Amino acid sequence: MKSGERPQRRVVVTGLGLVTPLGIGVEHTWQALCEGQSGIGPITQFNVKDYPCQIAGEVKGFDPADYIEKKDIKKMDRFIHFAIAASQEAMDDAGLQITADNAEKVGVYIGSGMGGLPGIEQYHQVLQEKGPSRVSPFFIPMVIINLASGQVAIRFGARGPNSCAVTACATGNHCIGDAFRIIQRGEADAMLAGGAESTICPLCLAGFASAKALSRRNDDPTSASRPFDRDRDGFVVSEGAGVLLLEELESARRRGSKIYAEIAGYAMTSDAFHITAPPDEGTGAVTCMERAIQDAGVPKDTIGYVNAHATSTFADKIETRVIKEVFGEQAYDLPVSSTKSMTGHLLGAAGGIEAVFTTLAINKSLLPPTINLTNRDPECDLDYIPGKARDAHVTAAISNAFGFGGVNACLLLKRLDA
Repeated sequence: MKSGERPQRRVVVTGLGLVTPLGIGVEHTWQALCEGQSGIGPITQFNVKDYPCQIAGEVKGFDPADYIEKKDIKKMDRFIHFAIAASQEAMDDAGLQITADNAEKVGVYIGSGMGGLPGIEQYHQVLQEKGPSRVSPFFIPMVIINLASGQVAIRFGARGPNSCAVTACATGNHCIGDAFRIIQRGEADAMLAGGAESTICPLCLAGFASAKALSRRNDDPTSASRPFDRDRDGFVVSEGAGVLLLEELESARRRGSKIYAEIAGYAMTSDAFHITAPPDEGTGAVTCMERAIQDAGVPKDTIGYVNAHATSTFADKIETRVIKEVFGEQAYDLPVSSTKSMTGHLLGAAGGIEAVFTTLAINKSLLPPTINLTNRDPECDLDYIPGKARDAHVTAAISNAFGFGGVNACLLLKRLDA
């Protein structure tokens, strides 16, 4: 360390919040995940008879009135409802109280890949059918992406850094990683960070279906999301939110907080290759993983789990190549799983929920499985923890997230005592 430089601050996870197709809350979701349950089913939110894909990972039984005053519910799109619910759980879990003394050192960094697309659909129809005077004055703030962070900050009185990343399916990881950096630099002592998404709507479904990105296994929804499987035919779009409360280590210790894990490394890169597809060699992802490991300063042989981005598309084999390139022969002994096999793909919220899963895998010494791995793709030949959760003491783990536009984001988490 050079003269005059401050030591780099350490960042830990002290609170977790989830809203997913597997359940509302961390406990319900984690239990279902480790039991290998699927959250995928027929779409119920609108009529899908004319769509080639008719399945999704819907959040069931969610009532925004459990978290938001009724007069405010219609001022926010559903992705913001999810962000508030997950943030409330994370705050309650951490037991953090925001006061006049600490408000300016607590921030929010929650993003979304697509934001309020259902609200845009709704009010476009209102405009066409009823004219401009009938468009709600709350339309703009109900759909723009940074209002997830904005509404959460308003709810808790968090007056510190407030922003969001919008990087497609890497959004959640970028938000968590950027929040991690903010705390490292000393600009905040605590940050709510993650992703929220709710785009199970006609326009989203039609767009992804036209791109031939979605599974059409409508007759067997629970087996539709099948990462690494030879018979995978596309991803399953899902909704929900995952939020973590990140805190500076000494601040968390002073509060007597329980600490789930430490965020030790973060990196982001670009493929600069194609708007939707990664290069066959996965060079951008390789660099991203390597830099996250270097940033954390941990030996590769201490990494005991990878939560893969694997979405149940052709790119699963590319991520397999990436892991082999990064870890060499160690790759064949390294447990890897895709929790999207159970949750589907939450797009901008995927990184948020998967960072929670990775944190819990370390904290509980239990690795979630990959389900629906019936006929393994010959090019996908690693240990994907098929079918059943596995007990394993993990020192460090990586969570991968890759998105349209060629964006890559990797988080490395480890045990605090490692």
